[in-house]
This record gives sequence, C-alpha cells and structure tokens, in this order.
Amino acid sequence: MIKTLILATILIGLLGVLLKPNLLLKILAMDVMSTGIISLFVLAASRTGARTPTVIPNPPDTYADPLPQAVVLTAIVIGFSVLAVLLVCATTIAKRFPTLNAKEIESHFDR
Repeated sequence: MIKTLILATILIGLLGVLLKPNLLLKILAMDVMSTGIISLFVLAASRTGARTPTVIPNPPDTYADPLPQAVVLTAIVIGFSVLAVLLVCATTIAKRFPTLNAKEIESHFDR
C-alpha cells in the first residue's frame, strides 16, 4: 500500500514535469517527484526491530544502518538547494520575458 502511494507520488511528479507548461509548476512537480524518491529510499532502508546504534548495557541483536539515513539527509539538502536555484532562475526568466510558459519562452529563441 505505502509503496503504491510512493510510486504514485513519483509518477505524478514526473507527469507534472513533462506535461505542465508553466515553469513554476514544473519546479513544484520536480519537488514532488524528489519527495517521492526520498520516501522510496527511506522505505527501502527501513528495517523492523532494528535499533539506533548507541552504547547501552544490553545491546540489541540488530542495529539500524546509519548510512541510508546520511544519504537521505544529503539528498534532502541537495534537493532544497536545487529548488532554490531553480526558483531564482525562474524569477530571472520572469523578469526577462513577460511569461513563464515554457513554449512561449522557447519561441523567443527560435527567432
């Protein structure tokens, strides 16, 4: 069930990137797709019954691997940075052209 929802989130984001003409909607759809991919990584790395690796008197049998957590945290930070850069680029494009429609902006370069 949860895997289906995650895959649906990725698909909705991909369709938004491919089908929406507005640059801001494309950026938003890319962020939705990124959230779905990060959720898929979290789901793939999850283990039931695993504990955080800490020093305790009676250690558990299984520990959670901290590497996927570090990769997901890095992906979130990089995704936020890319989102910020894309929004700055969209703002610059909006100042230069009177629209954020990708097809109209491309038509300015075809001339």
